[in-house]
Formats: sequence, C-alpha cells, structure tokens
Amino acid sequence: MEARNHTAVSEFLLLGLTDDPALQPLLFSLLFLSMYLVTILGNLLIILSVSSDPHLHTPMYFFLSNLSLADICISTTTIPQMLVNIQIKRKTISYAGCLTQVCFVLIFAGSENFLLAAMAYDRYAAICHPLRYTAIMNPHLCVLLVMISLSISTVDALLHSLMLLRLSFCTDLEIPHFFCELDQVITLACSDTLINNLLIYVTAGIFAGVPLSGIIFSYLHIVSSVLRMPSPGGVYKAFSTCGSHLSVVCLFYGTIFGVYISSAVTDSQRKGAVASVMYSVVPQMLNPFIYSLRNRDMKGALRKLLGGVTSLL
Repeated sequence: MEARNHTAVSEFLLLGLTDDPALQPLLFSLLFLSMYLVTILGNLLIILSVSSDPHLHTPMYFFLSNLSLADICISTTTIPQMLVNIQIKRKTISYAGCLTQVCFVLIFAGSENFLLAAMAYDRYAAICHPLRYTAIMNPHLCVLLVMISLSISTVDALLHSLMLLRLSFCTDLEIPHFFCELDQVITLACSDTLINNLLIYVTAGIFAGVPLSGIIFSYLHIVSSVLRMPSPGGVYKAFSTCGSHLSVVCLFYGTIFGVYISSAVTDSQRKGAVASVMYSVVPQMLNPFIYSLRNRDMKGALRKLLGGVTSLL
C-alpha cells in the first residue's frame, strides 16, 4: 500500500460496530445513549453521596469517588463521539482527535487500574492492621496515592501518544472500532511498529502487572487474617466490606482478559470491537450498582441525597 507521512493524514474512519445502516440510528444510538446516561448519573450520584455525607469521609469512599470520576471521564472520552457520528451519519475523526482520544482513554483506564490497587491496600490495612488503620491510611497518603495514580497513567499515555507521532500511515485508514484504540491505530501504520508493540507489552507488564499483583497480595493476606478470626460474625463483616471491591476488580480485569482472549481466537476485527465494549463501557456503568446495592452505608447516603433533592423540588 502507498505510505504517506503522518502530517498528511487528516482523519481516520471509525467503522463502528456494524455495517447495517438500519441498526446504527435505532439500536446503537438508543443503546449507547442509555448506557452513557446511566453511567454518568450513577457515578455522579456516588460522588455527590460521598461528598455530602460526613460518615463516608473515609479512605475507602475517597478512592471510590475518584474511581467514579474516572468512570465518567473514560465514558465521556469515547461514547459521545460515536453518538455524534451516528446522528450526522459521519464516521470520521480527525488525526489530532484520534490521538487525543487514545491518550485520554489510556489516562483514565490506567487511573482505574491503580485506584483499584489503592482500594485493595485500604482493605488490607483495615482488616489486617485495624488498630493502626487510621495512622496508615491518613489523608496525606490517600491524596498521594491518587496523585501517583494519575501521574503514572498520564506519563504512560503521553509516551504511547508520542510514539504514535513517529509512525507513517497508509491510504487505508479504516479503524474497525467505535473509538480510537491504541493497538487498532498501530495496525494501520506502514512504518515499522516494533518499538510501539514492545512498548505496549513492557508498559502493560509493569503498569498493569504491578497493581494486579498488589491486589492479589492484599487479598491473600486478607483471606489469611479472616480465616484466623474466631467469630463467624467477624468473618462475615470482613468479607462483606471487601465484596463490592472484589466484584469490581473481577469485572474490570475479567472483561479485559476476556476481550484479549476473544481477539486471539477470532480473526474478525469487528467481533473484537464488539467484545471491547465489555471493558470500555459495561464496567463503568455497573460499578455504581455494585457499590450501592451491596453497601448499606452507600444506600443510606443515596437515600439522604435523593430525599434532600426531593424536598427542594
């Protein structure tokens, strides 16, 4: 194929999830608009509930509110662009817009990854070292962990984005996806992508492997401590405080692993794009339900918040 320098590339073509024009405006517009609104509303309620209820001003809910903010941001980075393209029947995204989307998706997905690890460490400190919990999880450390999460994710995203700038692209600029995903953009390049692919594997091994290892380490110690508890009530209470977080962890990493396994066993890029919805849209929508339905304190805060809003109306 004919190669051309990236400065000559003005836009990419997002093929979306289906070629059927009848499904585009009806099914996907309504479906993704509904999912987006549920994601925004649910996570916004979590943030408002945590900020308005003094009883929830604890490290666990501080991390949860930041996780909800990351969920809102990653959904806003991808879904509105797709909805606009469906409505105006245009599938293009500018070169700068595509690279910007890649960068922000990596930032917020990486932040979620590190925040889940910070939440696991918080549960480890609460269950394994209850007498020293307030000293360990002090406000300074909590803010520091969030800032480190955002900083590392931003550096990682900028590194990948800058490496994309060195690539030359071909005349075929069709992305079989509803947003610009890093590996999909790299596959369009005509120049050598070895360094880009190596960078993906190295950074994924470090920035995904280390937090996941921390989560596993924390829960191994939590299980060990819980099994030594003499009271069945204490065992239930300990596991109940970890249930929501463990569910979100399984959903986040499970969907990511599922997508990459499905990509490995299928040759259809379009099916891979459909599968990627499971990690780029679904977890962000379900997280508020997991935390609100399984958490008595959160349900109480939501009732107070909604009751206050109703009284004002």
